[in-house]
Amino acid sequence: MSDPIAAPLREIVAYFLRLGSTAFGGPAAHIALMRHDLVERKGWLDDDEYAEMIALANLVPGPNSTEVAMHVGRRRAGTVGMIAAGLAFIAPAFVMMLALGWAYTEYGTRPGFRSVLAGIAPVVVVLIAQAILQLGRTALRGGSAVAVGLLALAGAWIGIHELVLLAGAGLVTWVGWWFGARSARGPGLGGFAVVAAMPAVRIAADLGPVWATAGPVMLTPLFVVFLQIGAVLYGSGYVLYALLEGALVHDRGWLTERQLLDAIAMGQLTPGPLFTTATFIGYTLRGLPGALVATVGIFLPAFCFVGVTGFVVHRLRGNAGFAAFLRGVVAASLALMVAVAGILARDAFVDVGTVAVAAAAAGLLWWRRPNPVWLILAGGVAGALVPGLG
Repeated sequence: MSDPIAAPLREIVAYFLRLGSTAFGGPAAHIALMRHDLVERKGWLDDDEYAEMIALANLVPGPNSTEVAMHVGRRRAGTVGMIAAGLAFIAPAFVMMLALGWAYTEYGTRPGFRSVLAGIAPVVVVLIAQAILQLGRTALRGGSAVAVGLLALAGAWIGIHELVLLAGAGLVTWVGWWFGARSARGPGLGGFAVVAAMPAVRIAADLGPVWATAGPVMLTPLFVVFLQIGAVLYGSGYVLYALLEGALVHDRGWLTERQLLDAIAMGQLTPGPLFTTATFIGYTLRGLPGALVATVGIFLPAFCFVGVTGFVVHRLRGNAGFAAFLRGVVAASLALMVAVAGILARDAFVDVGTVAVAAAAAGLLWWRRPNPVWLILAGGVAGALVPGLG
């Protein structure tokens, strides 16, 4: 008798290996690509389920798109599927970063990538906008959800922390449910323990012992530094880079500003999770062992957090109070995606050429609905061929 998990597991590994090898543009773009492939094309889940996965990924620290991939894997093949999806999505970028780290340490040169990224960036913004519109149709049902989303968007624009916005939006909708249409039995509070624990996790990590100090880089301190970053990091890749600068350049002197800028460039050059920047940094500091411990350190908390949130959601599925809380978190998650899209658009649309690339991508999406990977590749070709683009 065949194993009922084997076929979905092969599908999961094959899909996320391909996605991790081709998905440029950062977490928001990865989430947009996954929605196109898994909701529209493959039908593995619907928009409601996918929006819930985005909300859960936003509730905990770590790389959001990788955590969404893990949730998809859990949905298809349980805990084994969760681990397989995460590893398959990370693996291609890890290998690429190893190769770039070797080339960098051997030759000290950077690939010419800026013009290619200038062509990719407007396409990424268009894909994110499409995902926001599609998810918003199902996630923002009713005036209250729209109002919560707008409030969260305003909070994001004035700089309120992402976790505060997500938890606050969930609590607002929960309070509305409590005073409005709550069930006779009242709400279950178990799910809120996970949310309440997140600030404590951050504080504990910040106040815990820092094993690494200035001086020669040892593997154990290197692992601990990246474990701490992975355990407390909310927000975009720009937040990751800020933490890396503080921990590795200012506090410990392990990298120079130029080396960090080179590492950031490599992270933007390769597809897959931006957190594999840790692979490049680990290799430049301690070779292959350093790359391995830095990568494991920064991604390990994500596997733990996804495992915990998946367990909680399984136990509380059908609980009216938790469902209300999650609706608010979904609305705030979409608001954060809008804020990220706005930042990316500001950086992407710098001249007539980049606007033209975005208009062409939007037109093709509306007319033929091609696979977004081809649009991204076409944007990169345009950036390489059109003089002065970006």
